[in-house]
Amino acid sequence: MRAGLIFIMMLWAMPLQAGKFMQPDNLYPRVQLETSAGNIVLELDRSRAPLTVNNFLSYVKKNAYNNTVFHRLIAGFVVQGGGYDMQFNEIEQGKTIFNESGNGLTNQYGSIAMARLSDPHSASSQFYINLADNPSLDPGSRWGYAVFGRVITGFDVLDKINELETETSEKLGWPDVPRQPLLLKTVRLLPTE
Repeated sequence: MRAGLIFIMMLWAMPLQAGKFMQPDNLYPRVQLETSAGNIVLELDRSRAPLTVNNFLSYVKKNAYNNTVFHRLIAGFVVQGGGYDMQFNEIEQGKTIFNESGNGLTNQYGSIAMARLSDPHSASSQFYINLADNPSLDPGSRWGYAVFGRVITGFDVLDKINELETETSEKLGWPDVPRQPLLLKTVRLLPTE
């Protein structure tokens, strides 16, 4: 059984090769998100979520997150991005990844996790940052949402984001869209210290 699970994880990991080679000896790579609300620095946790971190870094390497938007904001809950450009066109998606939600990391204020559909293994590019402690998103009797890092600087930016007004987008028919676009200008890997 364990060998089968390892094989499945290896298959899911195949598209993640680009991220695997970004600071491969660094278990806690840091990335900076330059947003229209200010900069946020994240520390990723490759020791507990290696597939998820390498997947995220693969998108960073391809500059896929640059010039995108945070398309969903629920105050006191989450801000979600990594899926759409500034015209709300979907960015190119890689393969879905294995859900690493049972890694011991929790959906607490300032943590970053993968967004997904109801299929627990459907995460690809979209992620969210928790704007509050959200234990309902952690695993229990069902799959949770895989946390793979945390904010280390930029909590003032999270507070600013939490105050933004949202609306239901007439163009998209989606609720909870920031009224003024919340841009993700660049995401870059920071050098090791």
